Amino acid sequence: MTTVEICVSDVPTALVAEAAGADRLELCADLGQGGTTPSLGTVELALRTLRRVGVRVMVRPRGGDFRVSEIEEQVMLADIEAIRSLPNPHGLAVGVVVGAVTAAGGLDLAVLRRLIEAAGPLPVTVHKAFDEVGDQLTAIEELIDLGADAVLTSGGAPTALAGATQIAALRQRAGDRLRVIAGGGIRSHNVRQVLAETGAREVHLRAPVQRDGREATDGEEICRIVAATCVQTDPAHGTALFIRE
Repeated sequence: MTTVEICVSDVPTALVAEAAGADRLELCADLGQGGTTPSLGTVELALRTLRRVGVRVMVRPRGGDFRVSEIEEQVMLADIEAIRSLPNPHGLAVGVVVGAVTAAGGLDLAVLRRLIEAAGPLPVTVHKAFDEVGDQLTAIEELIDLGADAVLTSGGAPTALAGATQIAALRQRAGDRLRVIAGGGIRSHNVRQVLAETGAREVHLRAPVQRDGREATDGEEICRIVAATCVQTDPAHGTALFIRE
């Protein structure tokens, strides 16, 4: 079964994505900066309004690089505590999304450990800051040791297709210990190729469309993505590899 995760920026776009068949949402603010922490009001209303999708909340205090200062870490810890305290009336699968790297280009293990510990029972996804890490196979083992639930990656390449070989290697290394989510340039016209070449079972994407002078979420594109993941075929043999349930 393939999980389709859609990155959204507010409650209206979250509702569009859920209605279109998305399995999980990454809820962010300021997508132009790669996503930052949404307001607590946005998260609270999303949890009250959505009915079935999983929700992962971005915890990132600013755009720019992924180095985290002491003050920024304190902000992130406070945001995680606040998210944990919000009511979840429909029992949605809620988690947080974080990331931190050092100036030397490795994971900031000390910061990540404290963030993951603060999340407690909430699953933690490490976002595409991971793609700034040089030795990703070693970094996968570090994330497993820290207790991360998942990592979002394009394999260090500009797109998931360009990094397909690396994503496949990361999935093989992680096995069942860590979920590897493929992201980067995925759309309905290439999602089957991404799944076939990476072996991924989870994909992450935005489905942007311009409406009324602002970016919205294209429900029709999400429907196409979901439909495309229903049956994945092996291009070499034309045989079905899996069926989405």
